Amino acid sequence: MKNRIITASILFVMLSCTRDDVNLDQHATYEAIPESLVTYAEKELSDYMNTPNVNENNFRLTMQYWQEVTYVSESNYNFTNRNVSDNIWGLNYINVLNNLQKAKDLINVYQPAASEISGWEVKKKNQLAIIDMMMVYTYQNMVDLFGNIPYSQALNNAQYQLPAYDNAADIYASLITRLNSDIANITNGGSFGSGDVYYKGDLSKWKKFGNSLLLKLGISLSDVNPTLAKTTITSAISGGVMTSLDDSCKFQYLSSSPNYNPIYENVFANNRDDFFGAKPLVDFLNSTNDNRVTKFFDDVDGAYIGQVVGQPGNFEDFSAPGTFAYTSTTPGNILTYTEVAFYLAEAAARFNLGGDPKTLYDKAVSASFLEWGLTNAQADDYLTANPFDAVNWKKSIGQQAWVAMYNQANVSYNFYRRLDYPVLVAPLTAISNAEGKVPVRLQYPTLEASTNGTNYTNAGTAIGGDKLTTKLFWDKF
Repeated sequence: MKNRIITASILFVMLSCTRDDVNLDQHATYEAIPESLVTYAEKELSDYMNTPNVNENNFRLTMQYWQEVTYVSESNYNFTNRNVSDNIWGLNYINVLNNLQKAKDLINVYQPAASEISGWEVKKKNQLAIIDMMMVYTYQNMVDLFGNIPYSQALNNAQYQLPAYDNAADIYASLITRLNSDIANITNGGSFGSGDVYYKGDLSKWKKFGNSLLLKLGISLSDVNPTLAKTTITSAISGGVMTSLDDSCKFQYLSSSPNYNPIYENVFANNRDDFFGAKPLVDFLNSTNDNRVTKFFDDVDGAYIGQVVGQPGNFEDFSAPGTFAYTSTTPGNILTYTEVAFYLAEAAARFNLGGDPKTLYDKAVSASFLEWGLTNAQADDYLTANPFDAVNWKKSIGQQAWVAMYNQANVSYNFYRRLDYPVLVAPLTAISNAEGKVPVRLQYPTLEASTNGTNYTNAGTAIGGDKLTTKLFWDKF
């Protein structure tokens, strides 16, 4: 794994930095300012989490939201031909984590001018806390995709050119410790301002983000370490998680290239009709009379039609993604209130923490309706017809989180593996490596096998085999 610092040539604002000889290393950047690195890392993280590009993020296909029109390899879980794991590895380690680490380094060595000294220490702590929370978010996502990953030796190429892989459970414990420290370090004072595209430096929003992320970490551990899960969830709720859609962490895209939404880029700007609705989701929406189908998809002569998973088809015969996908400025989701609301419902159902499970479930479903521009009245009608099942709460929360996370497929993938709902069936045409199942992780990058072979081999052995069917440490049932 090579560690490089990459910054964008075009950002949302013109930022001052100088480049070394581009003939030697066109990606090398020196004298960059922390704000520019944070801006770039935020955009790269959002681009990855939201893109439907089959070279980088196929979870809309894996979660059977969308189906490919012509080239159906990824719908059948063939991620190797396009080096998907390599691309995800590079995007997150290099474009996101390394740039955030570089921003940390610059902040730590910065010598403030005399006029800045009085508020610098507080501002420094806030900036470092914000950066670290984004790093925690990114590391958790990587663990949740692969299992054991480089962590303690990552981002230090000078000392560890071939980093070892840490145990995934140990990484989770470390992330919880880091996040608790980050939350505690946020105090009134300076921050990043406009360099932080997510919250514009709003520290109250970042504190809610931190507690909401802490809740997410705790929920993930529910089946494997309930003691740590409960203490983490309790700390998050008492600290103050997101309470409305206004608290959601999103990246606001612009109307023109290269800063428009990556969904728009892939479904419209590239002049390709590559995706339409997948039958499992479309049929579920139709069977439950869900108004969200009108937002998720376009109709075909008044009907909503999805294609069988793994099969190609004519674009005109099936429901295309909805207007949101064809809008250049649709925000990119990082961590939303709707997602957090479902975690709260799960915490209540599992551990009797935070309130009444049905009430919190209803709030979560209603949040999804409101997020998609529908009304509380429509949500109430839907909930009357599709009430919470207190006995099989995993089914209720799992199915509704699947629907609600339609535009957060990576998040949906976690709900699916943790709760085992909805019941998704692999296509008969799926690659043999899937063993007739929907994959429960990604295989390690082929580049790691060739350049970091010993550590790659040890990691594969430690998790039970580098396979699509190897469950993560927290996926117990």
